[in-house]
Amino acid sequence: MRFFIDTANLEEIRKANDMGVISGVTTNPSLIAKEGRDYAETLKAIAAIVDGPISGEVKATTADAAGMIAEGRAIHALDPAHMVVKIPMTAEGLKAIKALAAEGIPTNCTLIFSANQALLAARAGAAYVSPFLGRLDDISQPGVELVQTIAAMFANYTDLHTQIIAASVRSPIHVTDCALAGADIATVPYKVIEQMTKHPLTDAGIEKFRADYVKVFGE
Repeated sequence: MRFFIDTANLEEIRKANDMGVISGVTTNPSLIAKEGRDYAETLKAIAAIVDGPISGEVKATTADAAGMIAEGRAIHALDPAHMVVKIPMTAEGLKAIKALAAEGIPTNCTLIFSANQALLAARAGAAYVSPFLGRLDDISQPGVELVQTIAAMFANYTDLHTQIIAASVRSPIHVTDCALAGADIATVPYKVIEQMTKHPLTDAGIEKFRADYVKVFGE
């Protein structure tokens, strides 16, 4: 399973990229607005940092297929080698996915909450589908089971090449569960990446090694 970082914070993206653990970025208008930056300029800045897929989402005001197609083309044109157009799971969104895929523009169908939605997006031509497991957990539905179901379903059909991005990941346990469930990618906040590096026994071991070194060699 590969890792994308889910943020529009350029410093977090640089830190994660420097670790060598991420291969892409997902973001959305809300995350970019939180940073108080220009939308297009932020996407271009992200693409300059990470050499991998960068999901830029169409705005919520672009509800019809024609609008999403036009905006999708503009997003992709910011950096054709890296930009992926994030499209919401709606009937109009499926039309936009089909049209953009026909032009060779990769799409990421977002706000997936059922296996049927994932299958529709894959058949429309989405390069990625993003099931939101954390939001399902919030309403007492097992989000990881959805990832597992989609992975099993896609495996039945050799003509499906859509990749699964486990989204709304909120903890290191989510990451482990998604890897076991068969997700191709987990997109995670920077704080979860930081949490994954930690373990109390690792910290204790480092402190012991440091103390022993000081005893033998001094400060």
